[in-house]
Amino acid sequence: MAGPAFRAAAVRVRVPATSANLGPGFDALGLSLGLYDDVVVRVADSGLHIDIAGEGSETLPRDENHLLVRSLRTAFDLLGGQPRGLEIVCANRIPHGRGLGSSSAAICAGIVAARAVTIGGEARLDDTALLELATEIEGHPDNVAPCLLGGFTVAWMEAGAARAIRLEPDDSIVPVVFVPGKPVLTATARGLLPRTVPHVDAAANAGRAALLVEALTRRPGLLLPATEDRLHQEYRAPAMPESAALVERLRADGVPAVISGAGPTVLALVDADSADKVAHLAGEGWAANRLELDAQGACVLPLAAASDM
Repeated sequence: MAGPAFRAAAVRVRVPATSANLGPGFDALGLSLGLYDDVVVRVADSGLHIDIAGEGSETLPRDENHLLVRSLRTAFDLLGGQPRGLEIVCANRIPHGRGLGSSSAAICAGIVAARAVTIGGEARLDDTALLELATEIEGHPDNVAPCLLGGFTVAWMEAGAARAIRLEPDDSIVPVVFVPGKPVLTATARGLLPRTVPHVDAAANAGRAALLVEALTRRPGLLLPATEDRLHQEYRAPAMPESAALVERLRADGVPAVISGAGPTVLALVDADSADKVAHLAGEGWAANRLELDAQGACVLPLAAASDM
């Protein structure tokens, strides 16, 4: 394969936040949310220059260790070769370490930008290959699938390769996220999970996960029973007791609430009439945000003024 040629113009990529698991859909179900990171990538003559604004601006590395850069590099290798230099500008809005898919957003932004800035990139790295690559970098497909595809996704592994389907969530559903001030590392939350679970709990979750597909796409009135979980939230509660208590309190009030991803953010799935009221239920210590459902997933946008980033 001949080495790639790169576009002289910069490309702008927008990637959404995501919420995985959604209660019973552990490592399989995901939802794309209307909260976005923007990344502008331009091939330069030499070197690597990164500007970061917003989330992570004081903590993220500005070198080859940045997850976005590592994802760019991995994608460029598959596309045929590395550019001489890169200029990257990041406008980050997705909170880090809160269970809203910030790492998946960085990965997806990197590989989509690498494809977009490479002439003929879509022919060399199609959408199926994008999902497989993002999953390889992330380790599992439940967040990268909704980040790439938008909407509500079901993801799985088949013969070692990631697969996903996109479904349309009912447009009456309004996500409300409750974001705490302190993060929880995904590795910490995952480390609390047992190696085995009782058969009765696995069977219960299988039924609830199937019901959740119906509830999210056609019958949102079933969301409260459909979001019941026995596989991961209770086991992870010691790492995020305030989040576990908030989920319990919301559900006792009839609000379909779950831990978002590995936590500690809490996700409520409500209707427009109750969204604002629900957003005020958490109390102090939480940043409550009413969001939209994202339908587009990762996309390449026209370059815009800095004020729009």
